[in-house]
Amino acid sequence: MTRKKVQRFDPQIFLASVRTGRSTATYKRGQTIFRQGDPADAVFYIQKGQVHITVVSDQGKEAVIAMLESGEFFGTGCLAAEPLQMATATAMAESAIIRIEKDAMIRALRDEPAFSQLFMAFILSRNAQVEADLVDQLFNSSEKRLARVLLLLAHFGKGGKMDTVIPKVSQEVLAARVGTTRSRINHFMNKFRKLGLIHYDGDLKVHSSLLDVIVNE
Repeated sequence: MTRKKVQRFDPQIFLASVRTGRSTATYKRGQTIFRQGDPADAVFYIQKGQVHITVVSDQGKEAVIAMLESGEFFGTGCLAAEPLQMATATAMAESAIIRIEKDAMIRALRDEPAFSQLFMAFILSRNAQVEADLVDQLFNSSEKRLARVLLLLAHFGKGGKMDTVIPKVSQEVLAARVGTTRSRINHFMNKFRKLGLIHYDGDLKVHSSLLDVIVNE
């Protein structure tokens, strides 16, 4: 008896099939997708590229709270009845972004169980990441926080790769993500390079031994 092959659920194919309330746009590196304070009326999906999410305090201090890549959602606050965007989303590289209007997203979650499960798994994973970021910010030094960010960007532990090229990220963005100054980031990057933990060759490569910076006191 031949077993029927089960087709793997593909969120990109499904989102492309949403005929109403969906649009796709391409953004250049550095282009704003939405700004803090804009109406929160849609969910966004990264079809290709990278996006960083930033917030600015009343005092004008900016922080990078997330760096996202293809296969990830953002702008999900509208589903929790947030009327305005709580952060700014900016393309880190040329990116193709699918925009799904709030009502269309709610219909998709209601009518497609496989998509609903995938989205719920993403939200739970994102919440766990936010909790880990908070613990990191509260208890670790800026040097350890930078090492953790670099390892996450390098997908440490994914695919068994020891050295991974990171998409280009400026030291200003790293400083905003880590919560320190650009000069401190430059100091730590030079230190990591001299220790052989990172390598510049047009792009940036991160070695798995950078994990020692986090583990060791």
